[in-house]
Amino acid sequence: MTRIEQLFRTQPHVLVAYITAGDPAPDRTASLVAALVRGGADLIELGVPFSDPIADGPVIQRAGYRAIQQGTTLTRVLAIARQIRQTSQVPLLLFTYLNPVESYGVARLARDARDAGIDGCLLIDASVEEAEDYVRAMRHEHLDTVFLAAPTSSERRLKLIAKYSSGFIYLVSRTGVTGEQSNVSTSVAPLVERMREVSPLPVAVGFGVSTPEHVAEIGRVAQGVVVGSAIMSLIEKYEGREDLESHLEQFARELKGGFAP
Repeated sequence: MTRIEQLFRTQPHVLVAYITAGDPAPDRTASLVAALVRGGADLIELGVPFSDPIADGPVIQRAGYRAIQQGTTLTRVLAIARQIRQTSQVPLLLFTYLNPVESYGVARLARDARDAGIDGCLLIDASVEEAEDYVRAMRHEHLDTVFLAAPTSSERRLKLIAKYSSGFIYLVSRTGVTGEQSNVSTSVAPLVERMREVSPLPVAVGFGVSTPEHVAEIGRVAQGVVVGSAIMSLIEKYEGREDLESHLEQFARELKGGFAP
């Protein structure tokens, strides 16, 4: 059983925190992850910065650019994961695009990710219709494969996502790119129900989640809630300050408090 599977089996509510590795600097990412965990984050999505992040909104795009300027590559992110593993057993989900993975080599990445302490991988622009070889390589190294389902996903696509996913399924609350929103989309509950009809896996909902109120609303229908852009906004705001970790820890604590006891 992976750390991700164990987490969703033992925790009634799961706060998933996304962070772009290498922003504001590669040698600070482990400290920022530790702060999020202290605040209550249960699972960390460790984002690999990419030059053409088509699914990301402006906040994460800027974070990726800053991380790339700091020399953050996929290899460097794996080194950061090893650093995190020296002091933490928090589940780590590698969040990346297909191009860096193909350049690195799928089988090689699976081996190196396992050795670095990664528990699973989410290729945000991978086609689930062509995922069989990728999933086979990841499962060979006992890594979870997380896929995205959206309100526009067809029934056929939902069944393929159910077939190839492990650990949990990531539900996109709305179409478009990542970014903070003022309200939770009305499509969340129907999508959760559609997904549950074809898969017993737990689901986590992301895209646009930024407040404890959002967490509370989504937490009533889904086990997991994913927060990304709001976290990266804080990093952007306080990146040059020594109290950045304190702000992240407090924000994570506020978000986790949104779950009903």
